[in-house]
Amino acid sequence: MNQEQFERMHKGNGFIAALDQSGGSTPKALRLYGIPDEAYHSDKEMFDLIHEMRTRIMTSPAFTSEHILGAILFENTMERQIDGKFTADYLWEKKGILPILKVDKGLAEQEYGVRMMKPIHNLEELLERAKERHIFGTKMRSVIKAADPYGIKKIVDQQFEIGCRIANTGLVPILEPEVDIFIPDKEAAENLLKKELLAHLSTLAPDTKLMFKLSIPSIDDFYAELIDDPHVVRVVALSGGYSQVEANQRLARNHRLIASFSRALTAGLLKQQTDEEFNAVLKRSIDEIYKASMT
Repeated sequence: MNQEQFERMHKGNGFIAALDQSGGSTPKALRLYGIPDEAYHSDKEMFDLIHEMRTRIMTSPAFTSEHILGAILFENTMERQIDGKFTADYLWEKKGILPILKVDKGLAEQEYGVRMMKPIHNLEELLERAKERHIFGTKMRSVIKAADPYGIKKIVDQQFEIGCRIANTGLVPILEPEVDIFIPDKEAAENLLKKELLAHLSTLAPDTKLMFKLSIPSIDDFYAELIDDPHVVRVVALSGGYSQVEANQRLARNHRLIASFSRALTAGLLKQQTDEEFNAVLKRSIDEIYKASMT
């Protein structure tokens, strides 16, 4: 583990930019960016276009370590280059921003009120490549759709089992058991989730370090115990479908919880904008998300 990077993530000011749209979510991201489905005719063309968008964001003068701690990348992005450097090297060497890799392969069908992660068959090989590409940590997402105790236990078991395997390689895993913000029993699901997370944390070896990416909770400062746990490097929040304004308002009420926004970060960005317009919109978003993260 790079100690300088670890200390920056653990104690630095800022938030994490989520730029990890994968094959399933990329078409929507491109549509929001002003690129219709008919503008490309293959996965290669689609991924070329999304990399152009991500490159425009990461090379923007608004995208700096003053406000941003890390950026979450899709596997395809890790293997591409920006200004002649692999993306992770560009982020750290040119921007001082920590590169993080999305490692999950998507969601399984819903069972017991949750959507577990699909098997990650090539995990060890992927982690080796991540280390070769100078990745700091990983992220993996599963989703809670109901306050089902059995389902939530299963989802946390899976997150911790894979997370510990990742931590043993020297990478810092971000566990993301997302609670769907639109379910009627969201608060009850969060209570069950926190209980399971704390129980699993109590079983870890003292030197095991990880992070959590969680939905902004219904009760303010609900995850303070997780933030204080010695195993936890950082707890970050996803926007989960809230507008940027509402996500920032909710986040600001949760002290020491910082953002890891995707759609709420890129809201308002369009391919058709001039660089001046694009950078101004991105700067406003970054400034507002940073302010909400620093409470």
